[in-house]
Amino acid sequence: MPRVVPPVADERTALTAYLAHQRRALRVTAYGLTEEQARLPASASSLSIGGLIKHAARCEGFWVDLILRRQCGTQREADQSGADASGADEFHLAPGETLAGALDAYAAAAERTDMVISGVPDLGQAVPVPPGAPWIPAEVEEWSVRWVLLHLIEETARHGGHADVIRESIDGATFDPLLAAAEAWPDPWVRPWEPASPGADRQYVPND
Repeated sequence: MPRVVPPVADERTALTAYLAHQRRALRVTAYGLTEEQARLPASASSLSIGGLIKHAARCEGFWVDLILRRQCGTQREADQSGADASGADEFHLAPGETLAGALDAYAAAAERTDMVISGVPDLGQAVPVPPGAPWIPAEVEEWSVRWVLLHLIEETARHGGHADVIRESIDGATFDPLLAAAEAWPDPWVRPWEPASPGADRQYVPND
């Protein structure tokens, strides 16, 4: 796969292609991680790669529900409703959850997003604002599907940056070597990442 987004012909293709590219960048940070490593925080923050992927999947589900007008309450309430009995929230893998499961859920969320967006005739279509959300200006009553896609790109890129830092702190791996290894680039111009031990997991699955 190309290192960058290929040429785009129109706005819809541009937005969905850049969202797919940012998803790909987030997913590849998990390539080669063990279950233990997927849960490792890298700083004073408790964020982990597995938790970020889990959150990204739920985030897309939340916004697509809004496009479909199926979501009630605020995103914060949706986050809290996702907490399990152990107290783990959507930024953390619960004891019974796995990195592979989080990656599968993210792939399913991405497929659903793409399907819904493909069926929207006008990116200017109104999307209702979640009621009572404190981070929304009081005078704003609706967004557009276009705004939602831009927000998802921003959200995914922000968390992809978090995941990049976490992954580099775990084993020094960075984006290009990981992607070259995960996607088996022919004649790569960077040296593909290799696991420090032969038993390392390789759970990344491309999702474009």
